[in-house]
Amino acid sequence: MLRRTPSIEVKHEKHAHTTVQPEADPHAFDVYGDEDSAEIKYRTMVWWKAAALMLAETVSLGILSIPSVFATIGMAAGIILVLGLGAIATATGYLIGLFKLRYPHVHNMADAGEILAGPIGREVLGGAQVIFMIFVCGSHVLTGLIAFDTITAGASCSVLWAAVTAIICLVLTIPRTLNGISYMSVVSFISIIGAVMITMIGVGVAGHKGSITAKADLSFASAFLAVTDIIFAYAGHVGFFTFIAEMKEPKDFAKALYMLQIADTTLYLIVGIVVYSFAGPTTVSPALGNTGPILRRISYGIALPTIIIAGVINGHVCAKLVFIRIFRRNGVHSRHMTTHSWTGWLTWIAICFAIWALAFVIAEVIPFFNDLLGVISAVFASWFTYGISGIFWFHLTPREERWTTWRQKLKTIFWSGIILMGGFIMVAGLYASINSIIDGYRSGGFPHPFTCMNMGL
Repeated sequence: MLRRTPSIEVKHEKHAHTTVQPEADPHAFDVYGDEDSAEIKYRTMVWWKAAALMLAETVSLGILSIPSVFATIGMAAGIILVLGLGAIATATGYLIGLFKLRYPHVHNMADAGEILAGPIGREVLGGAQVIFMIFVCGSHVLTGLIAFDTITAGASCSVLWAAVTAIICLVLTIPRTLNGISYMSVVSFISIIGAVMITMIGVGVAGHKGSITAKADLSFASAFLAVTDIIFAYAGHVGFFTFIAEMKEPKDFAKALYMLQIADTTLYLIVGIVVYSFAGPTTVSPALGNTGPILRRISYGIALPTIIIAGVINGHVCAKLVFIRIFRRNGVHSRHMTTHSWTGWLTWIAICFAIWALAFVIAEVIPFFNDLLGVISAVFASWFTYGISGIFWFHLTPREERWTTWRQKLKTIFWSGIILMGGFIMVAGLYASINSIIDGYRSGGFPHPFTCMNMGL
């Protein structure tokens, strides 16, 4: 059982009053316990490695949809939404860091759910995180097959390329610690920067293909479907607890968060503005498809590492949740978590295999996968990225402190608005995504399951 120790109160100037456990006896609550004699040491990441992981996880697929969002809702609305949602995502991410400092044993959303609502909260949030992350892995499988089909001009059956992507991701997910994957994330970041640079140069050389609009006249469903792409581009919060749990100094998480948010918001704006300015109304998603055939193949070739590695990070976080759930009971972890035992390794590999097998199947079986991913994002990303941080704030802030000063009153109003925002995004996103699925069936625009049709751009 977890031992209780006295707590100290820390005032965070910009966010909330909250209590944080003292640094003395840090292993009493930590998810991995005392690692001095452990064969597998998890808490080894410095803050910049955590930032690299977060960048690789968040930017890889998110950046590819931003130009088409600008083309759909207009330049002005696109810029405002990227800046606004990015700023709010920074605040909610910071609150997740505070919650982790207050409860060091929290490793994932399931643990947070148990604190908020007992066993029911644990099962609901844990199940939601697993489902969401498996679908995100499926989106990487689908993007991988599109990349391979584009590079090879459809030389082989697309199902084969989906399987190849899933197998590569499975193999790279096998390292047990995030520190081992963090080096790959640097490659991932360089990969996506190189790919979008080639794309921007390509559209620039090709010249303007039409006029751009500052605003657009759209139906609510069409406009909000585009907005969900921006929300998905900031949907890395679901893995933050796991990243912090493997940092040497969890209190340095804020540095990693600020690096992430400055980098991804800047990249989204640059790529969105440049690609849309030149491609105009012909802008397509993913953004790498806006160049000619040769540059398109080169861009996808360079982007392959980020497509795969970002999927690996999501798969690893998902697998780690299940692994910890199996080998940690009532706050006590099994020796299989921190030793090179046969049981530990076989369980870990089996979990990784199950995740990527499911990701492959749902990406191939569901003909409207992209739209279904929109449904999943509306239901889960709306809360993991935004709404749940408001709930965390109310949990961390005693009732008697919420209306004491004008600053506390503003915070109470702000975090209440964040909860309402999460609910609104969920409902509106569901409406827009389901509408898109209905329209797709009416137009016959969905492929058959396990089709060998060339999916390249």
